[in-house]
Amino acid sequence: MSSYCDSAANDPLHRDYHDHEYGFPIADDAALFERLTLEIFQAGLTWRLILQRRPALQLAFAGFDPAKVAAFDRAVVEVLLADRTIIRNRRKIEATIHNAAVIRDLRLQAGGFDAWLRRHHPRSEAEWVRLFKATFRFMGPEIVREFLLSLGFLPGAHREDCPVQVRIRALNPPWLAHCPEAMPVATLPEGS
Repeated sequence: MSSYCDSAANDPLHRDYHDHEYGFPIADDAALFERLTLEIFQAGLTWRLILQRRPALQLAFAGFDPAKVAAFDRAVVEVLLADRTIIRNRRKIEATIHNAAVIRDLRLQAGGFDAWLRRHHPRSEAEWVRLFKATFRFMGPEIVREFLLSLGFLPGAHREDCPVQVRIRALNPPWLAHCPEAMPVATLPEGS
C-alpha cells in the first residue's frame, strides 16, 4: 500500500500539506470548517486538485467563516455554480452552506466545533460516521475518516517513522491521549 508520507515527498503541493497540516490538531472553527469542506469537495476527485483549488475555495466561501457562509442564499449558490475556479457541484455547495449553519450553531450549543468534536471523542470510526451523518450533510465514511485523520482525532495520518509524526506527537493530538500505543500507518489519500 502506498504511503502518503512517501508520495508527498515528491510533490511540493502535497509536501506542504503533509508537513504542516495533515494530522495536526486545530481548534479554530473556520479552519475546521475549511478542512471539512475540502474533504467534501474531494469526494470523487483527487486531493491534488483540491489543494490546487483551495485558494479559490477560500475566496468563494468567505474565508470559511461559518456565519458568513451560513447566510449565503440561492443567488450566491448560482454565482458559485458559475465560478470556474472552484468545483461546481450543487450538492457539495449546498452541503457546505448547510454545514456552515451547523458549525455556527455549535458555537452556541457546544462552545464551538472543536469542543463538540472533543466532547464526542473517542469513538469508533463507525460511530463517528453515524454522528457526522446525523449532524452534517454530504457525509460518508471516507470523508469522515479523512477529516478526523487530518485533525489528529484518529491515528494514521503519518507513518510512525515519518519526521512529521514526532512534531504531531509533541502536540498531544486527541488520538494519542486515548491510544498512546497506537502505531499509525499512513496511506495515500483516496484519489491522490
